[in-house]
Amino acid sequence: MASQHTGSFHMMKSLNRSLILNTIRQNGAISRSEIAKATKLTPPTVTNLVNELLEENLVYESSAGESKGGRKPILLKIKSDSRFIIGIDIGVRKMRIALSDMDARLLKQELIPMPGSLTKTTFLEFLQHHVGTFMRSIDERREKLIGIGAAMHGIVDHRTGNSIHAPTLGIRNIPVKEALEEVSGLPVRVENDAKAMALGEKWFGAGRNVDSFLCLNIGEGIGAGLVIDNTLFHGHNSLAGEIGHMMIEKDGPVCSCGRSGCLQTFASGEAMRRRMKAKLETGAASSLKAADSPDGAAIFEAAEKGDELSREVLSETGDYLGTGLVNAVHFINPPLIILGGGVAKAGKYLLPSIKKVMKDRALSEEAGETEVEVSYLGEEGSLIGACTLILAELFEIPD
Repeated sequence: MASQHTGSFHMMKSLNRSLILNTIRQNGAISRSEIAKATKLTPPTVTNLVNELLEENLVYESSAGESKGGRKPILLKIKSDSRFIIGIDIGVRKMRIALSDMDARLLKQELIPMPGSLTKTTFLEFLQHHVGTFMRSIDERREKLIGIGAAMHGIVDHRTGNSIHAPTLGIRNIPVKEALEEVSGLPVRVENDAKAMALGEKWFGAGRNVDSFLCLNIGEGIGAGLVIDNTLFHGHNSLAGEIGHMMIEKDGPVCSCGRSGCLQTFASGEAMRRRMKAKLETGAASSLKAADSPDGAAIFEAAEKGDELSREVLSETGDYLGTGLVNAVHFINPPLIILGGGVAKAGKYLLPSIKKVMKDRALSEEAGETEVEVSYLGEEGSLIGACTLILAELFEIPD
């Protein structure tokens, strides 16, 4: 019985500590008395646990806050440089590795092109080599690393840390977590890139003040992360969010998944490249050349310089995205949709057609009330999300 009471005590202490740590994080700067009010913990409990956090260098006392009479309160803040995280974004054409602090600020980054042809073995060798090299490059901060978060294209089992299927890379059943733990000796969390992006948006982006939202990662393919009541939704077998494989035209182009007419064959960066090249080959006027096979970035740059054909391609992409999103709204009815990833930087050209299609095809006026915004985490959304995977572990409130 004594051990049961001891276990309950430690669980309660852990819960209270996490409550305090999260309250400080969410408020940015807060006094001990304000923490007690917000958490409904007694002042002595707050004082004792804050002292522990100070000793561990997780928080620090900042300059005094405003007084409402009497002594000015000392404010507590998260010490962002007390711990560091490695984030990895494993894409189709490139892998990015970054060092972040506890505010998910990216302090050092490396971009590595992905090899043209991969097997399970060569992928793991590639991953371990570059992560090991990066770790050796981060000087004394290496001693303060608390984990590695990895965001990866395709279907990922977040529980095991395995990549189940990365269709565009052509690999299956990859033990990503195990490989990273082996090379680093650190705790590792692995997640689908769009789901990681959604988590990053929840903590640091457009989703901070919304309980539920859908976040799209639009790049070489299209994926989505769904947050419901402040919790990332995975589905039964980690398949939730594969919106890029929603069929919108049964006789459409063949997708990397082997099926035809998927949304990402019409609205991804690769789809934009293919559509632009086809238009150029028919003689359409543009500053771009078919021989260059311009990608999404080149199309966006040309649109910014006034190229009408590029703007047309972007508007068409918005039409297709709007079709996919109105289906999503009818199914899950989120209050907010966030557009992230490389293609999203062209938001000002995409949003008008997205919103028009959603309004025209919405089942009711209420369905048209879903807001659509462009992420301000930009192309770094998945990378910031990867770092957030580890922060979520650190700040997690026990069940």
